[in-house]
Amino acid sequence: MNIRVNKKMIEEMCGSVSLKRGEAFYRSNKVSFEEHDSNYCQAVVSGIEDFYVKVEKIESSRFIATCTCPKLGSFQKDCQHIAAVLLSIHEHQLKETESVNRIEKKSELKATKGPTNDWLTLFDDKQVRKSVQQRYFENRTILDIEFKCSPIILSKNNQMIGIELRVEGTAVNNISHFLENLNENREIVLSDTLIFNPNLYCFDRESDVILQQLAQVSHDHSINSQSEAGSSSNILLLPPSLWLRFMPLLSNAQHIKLEYDGKIFDQIQFTNNLLPLHFSFSKKETHGYQLWILGLNDLLVFQAYHSVLLEDTFYHIEADDFRRLLELKQMLDQAGSTHLPITKEQVGFFLEKVVPGLRKLGVVEISKEISAQMVKTPLTAKLFLDRVKNRLLAGLEFQYENIVINPLDEKQTNGPLLFRDKEKEAEILELMNKSLFSTTDGGYFIHNEELEYEFLYNIVPKLHKLVQIYATTAVRNRVFRGNPSPKIRVKVQKERTNWLEFKFEMDGIPEQHIREILQALEEKRKYYRLKEGALLSLETKEFEEINRFLHALPVQSDDLEAGLNLPFVQGFQLLNDGEDNRIFTFEDSFQQFIDEISHPPKADYKVPQRLDTVLRNYQKHGFRWMKSLAKHGFGGILADDMGLGKTLQSISFIVSELKEIREKEKAILVVCPSSLTYNWLSELIKFAPEVEAIVIDGNKQERSHLQQDVSAIDVIITSYPLLRKDVAWYEKQLFHTVFFDEAQAFKNPITQTARAVKRIKAEHKFALTGTPVENSIEELWSIFHVVFPELFQGLKEYSHLSRKTVARRSRPFLLRRVKEDVLEELPQKLERIEAVELMPDQKKLYAAYLAKLRHDTLKHLDKDTIRKNRIKILAGITRLRQICCHPSLFVEGYKGKSAKFEQLMKILKEAKHSGRRVLIFSQFTKMLDLIGNELAIQETPFFYLDGQTPSEERVDLCNRFNAGEREVFLISLKAGGTGLNVTGADTVILYDIWWNPAVEEQATARAHRMGQTKVVEVIKLITTGTVEEKMNELQDKKRDLVSELIESSNQSSSSLTEEDIRDILKIE
Repeated sequence: MNIRVNKKMIEEMCGSVSLKRGEAFYRSNKVSFEEHDSNYCQAVVSGIEDFYVKVEKIESSRFIATCTCPKLGSFQKDCQHIAAVLLSIHEHQLKETESVNRIEKKSELKATKGPTNDWLTLFDDKQVRKSVQQRYFENRTILDIEFKCSPIILSKNNQMIGIELRVEGTAVNNISHFLENLNENREIVLSDTLIFNPNLYCFDRESDVILQQLAQVSHDHSINSQSEAGSSSNILLLPPSLWLRFMPLLSNAQHIKLEYDGKIFDQIQFTNNLLPLHFSFSKKETHGYQLWILGLNDLLVFQAYHSVLLEDTFYHIEADDFRRLLELKQMLDQAGSTHLPITKEQVGFFLEKVVPGLRKLGVVEISKEISAQMVKTPLTAKLFLDRVKNRLLAGLEFQYENIVINPLDEKQTNGPLLFRDKEKEAEILELMNKSLFSTTDGGYFIHNEELEYEFLYNIVPKLHKLVQIYATTAVRNRVFRGNPSPKIRVKVQKERTNWLEFKFEMDGIPEQHIREILQALEEKRKYYRLKEGALLSLETKEFEEINRFLHALPVQSDDLEAGLNLPFVQGFQLLNDGEDNRIFTFEDSFQQFIDEISHPPKADYKVPQRLDTVLRNYQKHGFRWMKSLAKHGFGGILADDMGLGKTLQSISFIVSELKEIREKEKAILVVCPSSLTYNWLSELIKFAPEVEAIVIDGNKQERSHLQQDVSAIDVIITSYPLLRKDVAWYEKQLFHTVFFDEAQAFKNPITQTARAVKRIKAEHKFALTGTPVENSIEELWSIFHVVFPELFQGLKEYSHLSRKTVARRSRPFLLRRVKEDVLEELPQKLERIEAVELMPDQKKLYAAYLAKLRHDTLKHLDKDTIRKNRIKILAGITRLRQICCHPSLFVEGYKGKSAKFEQLMKILKEAKHSGRRVLIFSQFTKMLDLIGNELAIQETPFFYLDGQTPSEERVDLCNRFNAGEREVFLISLKAGGTGLNVTGADTVILYDIWWNPAVEEQATARAHRMGQTKVVEVIKLITTGTVEEKMNELQDKKRDLVSELIESSNQSSSSLTEEDIRDILKIE
């Protein structure tokens, strides 16, 4: 575009702010030009939304610019998008100026110092734009270039297409040299008066594309060292493999000629239309027939290109049709004629096969005399079946109008010319031959019952689509007309409710025959012949399921009658092993038994009175489900989504069994991750203070001391690592019930943890996990193998079961609810505290800092000194809070772990497998960095937002997250606590506690707000026995604590009392 701009001009037009933003767009390659000429250009600037900029020249030195963005209407200055486009134009002009200056200097160097200095330019790193590439703002002179195509005969049957070039009327004598120099941006001497300089001249776009393709062809020729005979330096042969690519390019060229046989055409056309050939099929005057072919000799054939040329048009032909055309031409050349003879015997094949092929090449004309003789009607095939003297007889006829053909005894006739449906006839005959019929001239017959069954049941249904079948009564009676609908009736035994009774039934089949049919299935027979002679097929889906059931039975087939009895678990496995459960009919007793497990009656299992008002309805159902399983001696997996109260439901079960626990003197064992042991204890104290519970942890001596006397203990809590260490003691105990929390801990059956939990003996076993399957279906087997090993056999047998079968069998014993399932019962926001205990290294650090802070604070416990030393006290408390989060926040070189950090990673892992999307808030940005680093190691993509994030970027990040991009969002509590809409999240984690509960509520409101369609779960991470626990208690006692501690110009800190400080720091 012929306008001149500079940065100063752009800044005056757009202002310094828009100029700076425009530079960012330009440097980020956000500007692309769509249209341009010498006086006009249109460009698009990409971003969250695309905006279009137009620049139009109105005078020699003036132009106007417009943009589609909404900012133009509200600012006097032009926008950043216009600035970006003008900067792009400016940069292009600078590059072109540098290029011209460099060429001029190069020419001066040659003139003054001679050619020996050319080597110096080899080390100039600046690149010159290739001459065959059009510029955005073209100011070079466009030269005319002409392409001339002509056939080049290499041998008798091998001719190729060659191309010559003329630039401004001057022939290119060495086309390879020209294309190479053009590609390398070198000057080209075309004649004494014409020198092509790539910085001064160029070609039009269409010619550019052709030249680039020709340059590649020339390069490939030179590499392969192929110089075909008949070619010269001024002609480049087009390879056949690239012909389809060149066809549209050459047809669009502005200057092109086609020259052959003394004729010259100013254009080239390409088409896939029919060839200008005429085929005429007629009867000879004497005898026989003939095919006249007109126009074939006018075609110039290019065999390698699958094309023919007529006048200025190339016709491209598919490979098979081109092969036929070539052979047809060779036949005519050999015969020295334009027609081919056809005998009467060949007419049928000619009409059926040849004519359709000729119609793909040209126009086919059939004489009226021949058309009048032709019979072209659809095939009607008829099959006649009869049964005589234990033999199945069959007769087959092909009928075309009034003409009937016996395929086993065809005789040539002098009748009409018949179009026969040979494909359909062959398909029918192939099916008859598959039936292994014996044949005679008159028909087919079978004298074998198995072959007869195979034909009647497997071949006849296929033939029915192709032929009309006529069968006698004797044949019809051979096929069982009813529907046996084999069923297995299932019910619970009256005498033993934990046993199932199975009985076989078949409609229309007497009971005495059922045993024989089952025996035939065992023998893998395809059919069973009934007393009246009908053949009953045993290959239906129902019989396949019956057969699968029989093979899975733990008893021998010889012991079968019309039914059998099995223990419930064994029988239940069989019920769910098949792919089609329609073979089973369940009596009311069985359905009632299953319903009692899946939906236990309220009257039978009453929720403990203390917890009746605490538990929600779905939690009460989970409680009754566990009670029902325990009553019948089954184990189970409570797999509710995180946050739905698996722990509370388990505590309800414990309280309901408390009387029996104490009567039997058998404690309940809870095994969980180390980080959750005290959380369990805290929950028990909160919801069931009457339960005597203990955490067995500490060193070996401390644990041994605790284990010596547990007779008065109702609930023992330990961790998986300590269970492994003390398994010798635990396996000697007989527990009332064991709860395995976070049971995915032993998802791998060969780990030490899995081996240890298998050694635990208990009357009832339950697994609690929000992710019963994380990576493979075998993980579910591992958990069930611990809590209910009878449900599935060994891992090898389990691995052969389909997922559908595993799901059906485990359904009554695995209870999973996600938040959406219980939405009506849940509040719109669920809040829970996740309590964790400090790691040993953390405890040491915490104790040391707490002791120092206590000592320093004792000196300031009066109102005046508290007010004066408020910042110092808060700084000390902040250090304690940082230790709770992660000591690495301020302790350099800390190598230990953080309990809260480890627990967060576990929550995120479970959230990922549950499809949850998470916001993580922390007031410490360094803590967010630590979390981000770990997520990066785990290859978990996340967004990050803190006080340094620009406002525009904040909105963009939120929009992207709400649109479903990435699963985790790390947000600084202060920076993201207000003004953000992140309704794409359904889980909020408050990593560190804040003094003011209102700040936390504002943070959770980022997800829990208008537009949110899911339940939002808020998880607050708190370390037990620390300042965080005390802060949480104070939040409940004093909702206005913020006015006492946080820095605020309009808030007073005078209300922070001595009692509060003593309480927080545990100063007596």
